[in-house]
Amino acid sequence: MPTPLIFTVVVLIWGTTWFAIKFQLGVVAPEVSLVYRFALAAACVFAYARATGSPLALSWRDHRFVALQGATLFCLNYWLTYLSTQFLTSGLVAVLFTSIIFFNLVNSLLIFRAPVEPRVIAAAAAGIIGVALLFLPELRAALDDPGILHGAGLALGATYLASLGNMAATRNTRGGLPVVTVNAYGMAYGAAGLAVIAALRGAPVAFDWHWPYVLSLLYLSLAGTSLAFGLYLALIRHIGATRASYSSVMFPVVARGVDGVRRLSLERAGAGWTCGTRRRERARARRRTRRAPLSGAAGSLAPRVGLEPTTCGLTVRCSTD
Repeated sequence: MPTPLIFTVVVLIWGTTWFAIKFQLGVVAPEVSLVYRFALAAACVFAYARATGSPLALSWRDHRFVALQGATLFCLNYWLTYLSTQFLTSGLVAVLFTSIIFFNLVNSLLIFRAPVEPRVIAAAAAGIIGVALLFLPELRAALDDPGILHGAGLALGATYLASLGNMAATRNTRGGLPVVTVNAYGMAYGAAGLAVIAALRGAPVAFDWHWPYVLSLLYLSLAGTSLAFGLYLALIRHIGATRASYSSVMFPVVARGVDGVRRLSLERAGAGWTCGTRRRERARARRRTRRAPLSGAAGSLAPRVGLEPTTCGLTVRCSTD
C-alpha cells in the first residue's frame, strides 16, 4: 500500500474514533472498556497472524521491548487520556496530543541520535498552531476552569508515554520484527496492564449490551486498534516516528468535521420534527374551529379562518370582524 494512502487511512480512522469513544462512556468504567477494546483487538490480530502464517515466536529480549510498547502505547497512554477527559474537553485534549510531534523529535534525538531538521520543526509548529486556532473557543473557555492544570498534566503525560511507545515501536520495526506479531503481543500486554489497573481501582466488571456501545466497541477494536495501529507501525517503518506523528495534527480536523456533520444532521432532524408537530397542531386547531358553534348575539358571526404562510407551512389566522 502506498505511504500517502496509509497516512490517509490512519488519519480518517483515528479522526473518527473520537466520536465513537463517546458511546463508550456511561455504564462501563473506562478502564474496563479499554480492556475489552484491546483484548478483542489482540485476539483479532493473533487470528490474522495465524491465518497469514506470520511468525509468532519472539526472543525474551524482543518480548521485553514489545511489552514496553504495549505498556506505553496500548495501556498507560489510553488510561491517562481517558482520565484527562474528566477535566478537559475532547478538543483541548486533541490540541495537547499534537505535542507528540515535538516529543518524538526530542526522544528520537536522545535515543536514536536522529538529526533534527529545522523544516520539520517549522511544519510541526505550523500544524499545532492551526489545530489550536481550530479549537480556540474551547481553549479560551478552559482558561477559567480550575481543573485545567490537572487535566493538561494528564493529557501531556499520556502524550509523552505515547511518544515512548513510538520509540519502542521504532526499535521493534528496525529490528525486523513483523508488525502483526508486535501488535498482537503488544495489545495483549496492554490489555493485561489495563486489567491490573481496573482491578487496583476497584472498577466493577460490567458490559453494556445496547447497540451504540457494542457497535462503537467493535469499531474501536477492529478499525481503531487492530487496523489503524498496524498501518501506523508500517508508517513508522516507512517514514519514521516523527513524520508518522504528523497524522496527530489531522485527527482533530477530521473529528471536528465529523462532529459538525453530526450537529447539522441533528439540527435538521429537530427542525423537521418541530415543523411536523406544528402542522399537526394547526390541523387540530382548524378542525376545532370548524366545529365551534356560533356564539354571542344573534347577529354575531363565527370566526373566519384564514391561512398565512410561514417557514414551516401554514399558520391559522382567526378573525371576527
